[in-house]
Amino acid sequence: MNELDKLKQEIEELKSKLTGNMMDDMETRDKIHNLEMKVNGVKPEDSHFDCIGCGS
Repeated sequence: MNELDKLKQEIEELKSKLTGNMMDDMETRDKIHNLEMKVNGVKPEDSHFDCIGCGS
């Protein structure tokens, strides 16, 4: 399993933990968002800035 597959698996695991309550899911959704940015190559992995566009 390569790094990309591991990231996608982690995203799926996090998605399965979503409750539907926005307040409870905020931290999980943030983790999903950050992982999806890595999968999609939106930011360098070593960047201390997660996303200039959305401010995450």
